[in-house]
Amino acid sequence: MSCSLSICEGGSSNVFSMFEQSQIQEYKEAFTIIDQNRDGIISKDDLRDVLATMGQLNVKNEELEAMVKEASGPINFTVFLTMFGEKLKGADPEDVIVSAFKVLDPEGTGSIKKEFLEELLTTQCDRFTPEEMTNLWAAFPPDVAGNVDYKNICYVITHGEDKEE
Repeated sequence: MSCSLSICEGGSSNVFSMFEQSQIQEYKEAFTIIDQNRDGIISKDDLRDVLATMGQLNVKNEELEAMVKEASGPINFTVFLTMFGEKLKGADPEDVIVSAFKVLDPEGTGSIKKEFLEELLTTQCDRFTPEEMTNLWAAFPPDVAGNVDYKNICYVITHGEDKEE
């Protein structure tokens, strides 16, 4: 079995020490969502299916292959966790959060539709309550076209206050 450097050098349990238990649980939930066929391995087909559920319908085979090839072998949960550990090492938390939002913003506009964000936040993983959604929209009201500035949300999450416009 091939493995990434951090697993080979430090033993497979080392990757789990990089994260808090709550983070590992959240990554496990994400892994389970992505592993559409529930075989314990994230494949090209799993990626295609999960991207389709997010509205990305015409993803090229080459793009999917490139994603899967970021791992040195089959992507089980330990490899998945290691990949995140390597990506997050030394990363600015704001950059990490913005990058997560950019997945939902393929055109790179810096905003996403309020309805889309609300659907994701109320139906996936740790679901937001109606009260939490009300609080979110009070703090980050969408513009007149219904777009939400996710870069401002990311800034406030990591810095605790609105950016000076």
